[in-house]
Amino acid sequence: MALDLKKLANKVRVTDGAWGTQLQAGGLPAGAAPELWNVENAPRVLAVAQAYVDAGSEIILTNTFGANRFALAAHGLGDRAVELAQAGAAISKQAAGKDVLVFGSIGPTGKIVMMQDVPEEELELAFAQTAAALARGGADAIVLETFNELDEIKIAMRAVKKATDLPVIASMTFASGPDKTATMMGNTPGDLVRAAQEAQADAVGANCGLGPQDCVRICELLRSAAAGLPIWIKPNAGLPLVAANGATTFPMGPDEFAAFVPRLVAAGANFIGGCCGATPRHVRAVRTIVDRTR
Repeated sequence: MALDLKKLANKVRVTDGAWGTQLQAGGLPAGAAPELWNVENAPRVLAVAQAYVDAGSEIILTNTFGANRFALAAHGLGDRAVELAQAGAAISKQAAGKDVLVFGSIGPTGKIVMMQDVPEEELELAFAQTAAALARGGADAIVLETFNELDEIKIAMRAVKKATDLPVIASMTFASGPDKTATMMGNTPGDLVRAAQEAQADAVGANCGLGPQDCVRICELLRSAAAGLPIWIKPNAGLPLVAANGATTFPMGPDEFAAFVPRLVAAGANFIGGCCGATPRHVRAVRTIVDRTR
């Protein structure tokens, strides 16, 4: 039986934090494909997943954000998308055990639909292949995350629904426009909700781009349009800071990050975690606050 996200969202659920920055802290070279580690350094990937489980995540994602043939082609790995996606799901499932859910992460392809340099049918096939592989690896749901173009996430939603019977969460990055409530392509939370309803997606959300203080307004806009769809929120640990040597850091510590949880809950968030810069310590702090609100 497919997971019922609305039933799961009957109370606030704690998700996980960043994967890329955690893998880099564990030795992943800058610019390398994190997904390759699902087969070449599986213990390190498992350690990230396990750290989030130990920190109190009720839902963890998979190390598969770029596991589609277009994104992987930049690393010469385009023909290994299915293999790496299925392996990533299996690793997270191993860490999750019986009590934690695994949601398969699917990010954008890196192609712009409106440019028409790739036929939509090919994009849909790529998303479908990844989604099916995640399902075979044991994922309980699919999260389409960090999308900036509405047309692309529409294709992705359609592909996942055709390829699997798993619930789908559609999450975009809203960090542009005069009030930072639009995507880079000018799409709004209302646009996402309407597209998700048309595609029969199971939840909507926002991730990356902004810190938790700015995600409160995004969450309110999603809730006002969502007509009962659960809301998924994963902010960054503050806005990134770039050092003189080029290193990127995120300034918001766990307690400061978690202090925004009550406001996010009041704004309508059903699933709360962190994106770039959020560590297991951030998740543990979020879990503490969520447990208090319960």
